[in-house]
Amino acid sequence: MKRVNIVCMKWGDKFDASYVNRLYGMVNRNLTLPFRFVCFTENSNDIREEVEIKPLPELDIDPSLPERGWRKLTMFQKKLEDLVGLTLFLDLDVVIVDNIDDFFKIKGDFFISFDGRKQKYGVGNSSVFRFEIGKYPQVYEKFIHNFDKIRGEVRHEQAYLCREMVKLGKFNFWEREWVVSFKYHCIPTFPFNFFKKPFIPNNAKIIIFHGLPNPPEAAKGISGKWYRKFKPATWINDCWKE
Repeated sequence: MKRVNIVCMKWGDKFDASYVNRLYGMVNRNLTLPFRFVCFTENSNDIREEVEIKPLPELDIDPSLPERGWRKLTMFQKKLEDLVGLTLFLDLDVVIVDNIDDFFKIKGDFFISFDGRKQKYGVGNSSVFRFEIGKYPQVYEKFIHNFDKIRGEVRHEQAYLCREMVKLGKFNFWEREWVVSFKYHCIPTFPFNFFKKPFIPNNAKIIIFHGLPNPPEAAKGISGKWYRKFKPATWINDCWKE
């Protein structure tokens, strides 16, 4: 199989370089295919040398607007630096718990994580999505020329991206058991959450962390919400490392 791409983005100060370094480590341990690992960022300080650094694509959006992940849509430009071919985008705060070769072997043009909370809207979670570089530039072009209108129609980039891929007839969800949510699928239901540790669901390959907590908090049993209690998920430390 041809070399594949793993890409991530780091901007601002929400995540430091350790998140990139850990993500590379997890990919390196769980992907047997030849790959490039590329991070798009404006600050490459302390990122491990195995990671290819590319400049953060420019995006002319008012910085005072709420963060809605719009920058991810720059991945759909006709030309994205020198990258070509099949590409898996990963958010910095995912935890890879098993081999991810199948994410490149499954047949189809575009795949994104299933989100049960938005099932009736047909919207996925863009923590993990696959696409081919330069194949759908119209998604990006339409966005940059109609941002104000689009912002009034959808709340965030994943809703827009899913909508456009549905229109193109290219939309697919990953197998639901491959990508799971920590807070919705790993934490035991009440009252078992008080005495049973969070677990890795059967056949899970990637665990996503949307909202709170993030991986280091979850490993310590810190939820970030008063109504969500759980014991430390200590197994995260075995996976989420350089």
